Amino acid sequence: MVSLTGADIAKHNSKESCWVIVHGKAYDVTEFLPEHPGGQKIILKYAGKDATKEFDPIHPSDTLDKYLPAEKHLGTVDMSSVPKEAVDETIDEAEVQRLDRVARMPPLSQCYNLLDFEDIARQTMRNTAWAYYSSGADDEITLRENHAAFHRIWFRPKVLVDVSSVDLTRTMLGSKSSVPFYITATALGKLGNPEGEVVLTRAGYRENVIQMIPTLASCSFDEIVDAKQGDQVQWLQLYVNMNRDITKKIVQHAEKRGCKALWITVDAPQLGRREKDMRSKYDEQAANVQDGDDSSVDRSQGAARAISSFIDPALSWKDIPWFQSITKMPIVLKGIQRGEDAVKAAEYGVDAILLSNHGGRQLDFARPAIEVLIEVMAALKARGLEKKIEVFIDGGVRRGTDILKALCLGAKGVGIGRPFLYAMSTYGESGVVRAMQLLKDELEMNMRLIGATNMDELDESFVEVGSLAQHSSTPVDHLSGQAYDKLVTPSFKSKL
Repeated sequence: MVSLTGADIAKHNSKESCWVIVHGKAYDVTEFLPEHPGGQKIILKYAGKDATKEFDPIHPSDTLDKYLPAEKHLGTVDMSSVPKEAVDETIDEAEVQRLDRVARMPPLSQCYNLLDFEDIARQTMRNTAWAYYSSGADDEITLRENHAAFHRIWFRPKVLVDVSSVDLTRTMLGSKSSVPFYITATALGKLGNPEGEVVLTRAGYRENVIQMIPTLASCSFDEIVDAKQGDQVQWLQLYVNMNRDITKKIVQHAEKRGCKALWITVDAPQLGRREKDMRSKYDEQAANVQDGDDSSVDRSQGAARAISSFIDPALSWKDIPWFQSITKMPIVLKGIQRGEDAVKAAEYGVDAILLSNHGGRQLDFARPAIEVLIEVMAALKARGLEKKIEVFIDGGVRRGTDILKALCLGAKGVGIGRPFLYAMSTYGESGVVRAMQLLKDELEMNMRLIGATNMDELDESFVEVGSLAQHSSTPVDHLSGQAYDKLVTPSFKSKL
């Protein structure tokens, strides 16, 4: 490859000829400008310059090498010849206060539950990262209902049961785990921690918890797989690309690298409007707009939409046989939300389904998965299909009791996403490990208290669900209310 200098790159700093440097390599992105899901403006800001700092948090390191044509790879750059960008070391008062809170974070030992991590993250994460991780669709009703729904299910404990020994292990999709929960796919890990998703990989190994690798990870797929140890189990979450050749390549590469299951996201033909994320993105851009003219500011984006325009809205049931033909991995449909679709999935021969509303980030007023679970299990049992397909749920899980309620109602396992991101963003790998241990402790304690010794004993006789569908009858949850970051309205301009 040709070696270039900073002066060579600097000449190409316009819309007509736009070169950028990423990780010491030069790329011609001129033709890509109109297609960039985050808009042209952010690329042009770094035209003729080193864009690595802006690129890293939301792109795997191999993105350009994979997806730009070979002729657009211009060669390596002598980075000693690239002028260093002047660093503005001034920070506003809000950032000063945030850094002060970071310095004064409570000791990890004082985190007693998953919501503790969430509240600390809310106060210490950078605004853009917090807005992306915590945001939900529209009015965030489903986001909050996912958690609240668990509070409308009550236990019917058995007593005088020998619970001196409790077994939490669970086999999910043929793989044994120490617990009936897994790390579900969440995007952009480097927004919260500079190491990204490999932190979750390492923590998962330490606690024998299965990890689902996200399509939209900040780390590359291979970086995450390379970080696993021993016989650690990983699954792949897939957003289906409009280019099926790319999709096939991703799936078969994952199988070759040892992934044990393919989770196809089916609830996101278009990403939902996450206004907290969008407003955060807008505020950053608007800071550079003068004279009240903000017509050039793209309000439609946000971290979520800026990375997802490749997702195929034409994905349909007719594609399922094709996926079954290109892989031997078990196939899971991620995002089922009604009994009829659960039955259809079983009839199509998929191995499992995940009942999910995407963490309340897609369709607002979609029902919580725990409520859908009752409908789905009834539909499957009515047709004798309940043994043919495994059923998982995610969304709003914050306590061991939440997990037990899902298992009692027929779930094989439960996915947990945001809580592990918050733990990673505040205390790193140790935080994720502690979060997992806290859940294990809660599970063991509550198994004893309801009178069960292993996962196979759990059934609907342990729970009472009469008030589950009464969406206005939730007890006040003060801890969650404290951690919840309320939506905001537009900010008034400062006085002249």
